Amino acid sequence: MFPTGLSSVYSVCGDAAGIAGNLFAFALFLSPIPTFKRIIRNQSTEQFSGLPYIYAFLSCLICLWYGMPVVSPDIILVATVNSIGAVFQLIYIIIYITYADRAKKLKMSGLLIAVSALFLTVVFLSMTFFDSYKRQTFVGYLSVISLISMFASPLFIIKLVIKTSSVEFMPFYLSLSTFLMSLSFSIYGVFKYDPFIYVPNGIGTILGLVQLVLYTYYSNTIGEDKEPLTNAHA
Repeated sequence: MFPTGLSSVYSVCGDAAGIAGNLFAFALFLSPIPTFKRIIRNQSTEQFSGLPYIYAFLSCLICLWYGMPVVSPDIILVATVNSIGAVFQLIYIIIYITYADRAKKLKMSGLLIAVSALFLTVVFLSMTFFDSYKRQTFVGYLSVISLISMFASPLFIIKLVIKTSSVEFMPFYLSLSTFLMSLSFSIYGVFKYDPFIYVPNGIGTILGLVQLVLYTYYSNTIGEDKEPLTNAHA
């Protein structure tokens, strides 16, 4: 056990890391806005893919549920950031469906319904068949899988940057926000003794750092950034 004073400092530091993670995540959630301004302006989704937003929406929902007190006590900052993230992703998905062609509308609508049904199923199963400890473990593993899947999505960008020696489709602020958010929540997870938080975010920190290193190395090969390829993947 820590002395009372040290324990209070430890708790404050953990909360500070969580709050910082929320702020950096908010910047990350705002990053697709230029893409959707373009979609609205052109009234077409063109070759942009809606799948990253579906994956992100599912990840936010699962992590939101993991952060709820009924599943995990004392990590409410995980719930707050993912509730905001889920709202942003849902808005992006609705805009995408609005301006997509008929085939994409049907596909994205079906995926949205499937993700919503999957989330409700997870909530039902975790509340019906698991006690408090096993519930946290069950949802925790699901949150790790969903987070790692989301953090792994930029890997094809990293491959493209190396192949083309260009950071044209890897905006600096997107990579920086990913790195800072992941780092903050890694620290938050360590302070909360929660491997379901610090393990996937540790992986996200490494991937974000790789993107920043690549950006620094290749940034002189182009004049300016364009929309992130994560949103333009055909």
